[in-house]
Amino acid sequence: MTLVADEISDRAEIEDETTQADTPVRAPASRHRHRLVASAATIIVLLALWTAASALGLVSALFLPSPIAVAKAFWNVATTGFVDATLLQHLVASLGRVFVALFASIIVAVPIGFAIGLSPIGRGIFDPIIEFLRPLPPLAYLPLVIIWFGIGEASKIIVIALAMLAPIVISTAAGVAGTSRDRINAARSLGASRLQVLGHVVLPSAIGDILTGIRIALGAGWTTLVAAELVAASRGVGFMIQSAAQFLVTDVVLLGIVVIAAVAFALEAVIRILQRIFVPWLGKT
Repeated sequence: MTLVADEISDRAEIEDETTQADTPVRAPASRHRHRLVASAATIIVLLALWTAASALGLVSALFLPSPIAVAKAFWNVATTGFVDATLLQHLVASLGRVFVALFASIIVAVPIGFAIGLSPIGRGIFDPIIEFLRPLPPLAYLPLVIIWFGIGEASKIIVIALAMLAPIVISTAAGVAGTSRDRINAARSLGASRLQVLGHVVLPSAIGDILTGIRIALGAGWTTLVAAELVAASRGVGFMIQSAAQFLVTDVVLLGIVVIAAVAFALEAVIRILQRIFVPWLGKT
């Protein structure tokens, strides 16, 4: 009887340990499903309220077209076009500006972030500039950029790049400054040069923060897009929204807003995938 009782007790302990070991694995998947369900339910409720408000005439169609009207506008703009360009052409023009600005921002911001994170002198030089630019709205320096660089594509890209610069610099500096001193000292003790320490220790440690800064910068870039395309643009989602607003074509305005939100969501998802690939440990420690 004692042996049987001991065996039952051992099996119970093993099952309990197995359950405890499986709990951390199952919990994130369960939370992810719950989050997806909550998000889907929220979207469905908002669409239902929007449809009901339009169907019952609670809001004039001039101010809030129905979802069906916006869907028809999507088809018309995608096939026929609006202001001499289709939706795809407007989207390609906007994405081109945003990605060129993002590339320029990364090239400038990452070295500045390293300088701020590694050197007190670098922080003293660049920190006041970044803190000056960070709170400025793009419309504040847009006229100055136009005066300096004209009304061509360069001024649009520069305005978007300036809006993206500060988040990447700040996130990079935080990641660089947060690099473990033990790792740096271990690399130096093994004979690594300063450049090798930067490339093999500091950069891998900061890559998660850099990608987070890029995520934030992309949001800032899309926010600035409409303002940038106010200046002598002939194509772009922001230009399409502004043109539609001037003629009170509200369904196209709502279409442009939905497109910008959808593209921003897609870019956010891409950055999250890159984070899982390059920094799979992020958020798990």
